[in-house]
Amino acid sequence: MTDAEIRALILELIGEIAPEADLTLARDQDDLREVFDLDSMDFANLVVAMHDRLGVNIPEVHYNQLFTLEGAIAYLHDTLTQPKQNDG
Repeated sequence: MTDAEIRALILELIGEIAPEADLTLARDQDDLREVFDLDSMDFANLVVAMHDRLGVNIPEVHYNQLFTLEGAIAYLHDTLTQPKQNDG
């Protein structure tokens, strides 16, 4: 998945969680929670939606890496390109 595809997916998910959000306001370094007026539940729903759509586990200690579009893209790109670890 390319960075552009990840970016589009994040914005799509934000649009589903906050339909009133003006997605054209998205800038890579801005805090998504502030730009789109996402409260803590909205942000948690965004993380769950990322997990559901991409199949990635995002530990709560990493949430701060998802606050900006730039950070979320980098985090998800890295997570998606890491080799899967065998649990057994």
